[in-house]
Amino acid sequence: MIPVARPLIGAEENNAIREVLESGMLAAGERVKKFEEKFAQRVRATEAIATSSGTTALQALLFSLELGSGDRVLTTPFTFIATTNSILGTGARPVFSDIEHRTFNLDPEKAEEILARDSSIKAILLVHLYGLPCNMADFEYLAKKYEVDLLEDAAQAHDARFAEKPVGALGRAGIFSFYPTKNMTTGEGGMVVTSDEVLAKKIRLFINHGASERYYHKQIGFNYRMTEMAGAMGLIQLNRLTEFLASRKANAEFFADKLGMVPEVEIPHVPPQHSHAYNLYTLRCQRRDELQEYLKDRDIGTGIHYPRGLHQQPYYREIGLGEYSLPVTEKASEEVLSIPVHPGLTEEDLEKIAENIQKFYETRR
Repeated sequence: MIPVARPLIGAEENNAIREVLESGMLAAGERVKKFEEKFAQRVRATEAIATSSGTTALQALLFSLELGSGDRVLTTPFTFIATTNSILGTGARPVFSDIEHRTFNLDPEKAEEILARDSSIKAILLVHLYGLPCNMADFEYLAKKYEVDLLEDAAQAHDARFAEKPVGALGRAGIFSFYPTKNMTTGEGGMVVTSDEVLAKKIRLFINHGASERYYHKQIGFNYRMTEMAGAMGLIQLNRLTEFLASRKANAEFFADKLGMVPEVEIPHVPPQHSHAYNLYTLRCQRRDELQEYLKDRDIGTGIHYPRGLHQQPYYREIGLGEYSLPVTEKASEEVLSIPVHPGLTEEDLEKIAENIQKFYETRR
């Protein structure tokens, strides 16, 4: 089976983790601190705060912004549920706006319609879906015009760029995930990035039980710290990120060439000024479910990211978040299919994936 995602972990990562285990110093320490410093430099932020997951990074950021009951956060309905669960966890409420057909990202024109009539919105939480940046110029304008915070969920967008600037720290703050399916991994892990030093101090307190020193607690907080093993692995993976991205982009170019002329398929669209990180290579497909089964029968892994909008989730309907008409999101959820694009693919893998997609449609026209 060709997996839809696979982390590349080699001898360097194994040796780095072994050194930590042999040292006996397993909790967050010097390796995590160095990882934070290197990551902040990479995204051009002054601060990076390592956490135990992308979800805890989101929670730490949103709690530290002091969102609460009565506050609302404008965001996308087409993403993984951690984005909006983290909003709900603060007591605030997500407000859904529809997405663009070609990019799958939040549509700035539709977002402005909501901002213009809802003064309770305190922030825009963007998601750079699949590794493609949102239109940051438009959203920076909206954040300034309506005086709201601009936040970035860059969980899938390591090294993605807008106007040649790395995403994540283009707004007030952003987060990344290091889950095994991401462009780089620490097993589990996350990072908050910001150039707001006051906010960064609040986040560091929050992830450490609210303590500025041992047994001196200045605010509410939890143990959301990254382990030293994850930090050691992150340093190695960060050094390999340029190599990983080059491979993903080469694989994406291969598929664009092979699948771009298949009329039943829309390949990923990359607008001007956007640099795609290709965490996922997601197609719009006619007869999507049939194609997925066809590829599965030929040992080709795929994924549907995502099979329903968040406003269609059962729990969200129960709590009153289902009363939205979001036709672009709903159509996308019926058509998207992610195919393997990761750096572990061989030339034979690439050919097999492309040829089987072409054959599926050629035999059904």
